Amino acid sequence: MRKLMVLMLLLFPALSHAGAQAYEPLAASVKAMMQKSISDHAAPRLAFSSEQAGYVWLGKMSQRLEKSIPDKEFRLDFLRTVHYEASRAGLDPQLVLGLIQVESGFKKYAVSTAGARGFMQVMPFWVKEIGAPEHDLFHLRVNLRYGCTILRHYLDMEHGDLFRALGRYNGSLGQAEYPSMVVGAWHRNWPYHGGS
Repeated sequence: MRKLMVLMLLLFPALSHAGAQAYEPLAASVKAMMQKSISDHAAPRLAFSSEQAGYVWLGKMSQRLEKSIPDKEFRLDFLRTVHYEASRAGLDPQLVLGLIQVESGFKKYAVSTAGARGFMQVMPFWVKEIGAPEHDLFHLRVNLRYGCTILRHYLDMEHGDLFRALGRYNGSLGQAEYPSMVVGAWHRNWPYHGGS
């Protein structure tokens, strides 16, 4: 039995046990706003008060993420993209890191039992709803762009109530376990008190 479990882990290492966003029809104005957000093609960059502040944040987060993403070049690109996409959506980048930790364990090719994909476990129906057929949810920037846009949508929908927004993101609205896990990961593993 033990050998079978080890074999399963080796064969299916990217399987995620995260929940999934539920499909809810969008108002035309919301859909248009989300489509516009997804279509922006600006290059990812750190948005700090100074270049030095950006390097400090990048260094601290990179050190914490080293075990999960050993490749330094990819890790730095990942962090720049997280910071850019979170900031442009009006989200705390450290919150997004906590969400990714819980959703996919920083596995780029994670797939949940519900079919959610990538770092932020985005459901494929979002591509049809607000994206374009060529959008690959396993692509780093595409996944983070969608995930941050969706979380921002849920925060707006819930009038800033983070716990309810996280519940919607995970498909577990009204249950405390998932929001508590994300907020716990955020505060425990990704605190940052420098200026941004």
